[in-house]
Parts: sequence; C-alpha cells; structure tokens
Amino acid sequence: MNIKSIEAGFTKKEMPVFSVGDTVKVLTRIPEGPDKFRLHPFEGVVIAKKGTGAKINFTVRKVSFGEGIERVFPLYSPVIERIELIRSGKVKRAKLYYLRGKVGKHATKIESKEEQTS
Repeated sequence: MNIKSIEAGFTKKEMPVFSVGDTVKVLTRIPEGPDKFRLHPFEGVVIAKKGTGAKINFTVRKVSFGEGIERVFPLYSPVIERIELIRSGKVKRAKLYYLRGKVGKHATKIESKEEQTS
C-alpha cells in the first residue's frame, strides 16, 4: 500500500476548482447536538494555497467590522460541507499577504477575470 492509494481515498470528495484571488464561501459543519448540526458560512478572498495531494490547505481572509479575520482550511476536511465560488479574481501573485496592510475596499476588491478581458 503506497501513499498515492491512501490519498486517493481522501480526495474523492468533489471540490470546485478555485485559485488565489477568488472570493469563496466555505460552509462548515458546526455540531449542535448528538445528531444535529448547522452550516456556518465564512466568505472571503483566498489569499494563499499550499500543500499537495490530500494535504492541501487554503487561507481565506475577510474583513468583519473593520477587523481582518483569516482562517486556514484543509481542503479535504470532513468539517467542510461545500465550497461555493462567488467571484473569480485575476491576480499576479501566488500569495496575497499584502492585503493584510490594506483597509476598506482595497482589502477586498480584486479585479475579476471578466473585467480584465472586456
């Protein structure tokens, strides 16, 4: 049994293709009781992706009440119910850590791929 066959079991979950600069909504499962759960959304800009295979992590950043919040999600985590792609962004960097120093619309507004081609 090799690592590739073990990772194949984890990556069977269907995930949308998204990249750095895209705005996504990640819906996570929050347990409320022994047999109940609710979905909690976290919507923001993907500022980083790292890892390969079943160990891919991505970082989502949002600004809430003037305070920047970042959260790192394992892509194939069983806690993630689904990922919705809200908007595709066109960026020239692999990591968007410079958004941490921005405030207001500059921190969340990324030029979309459709606007660039028009």
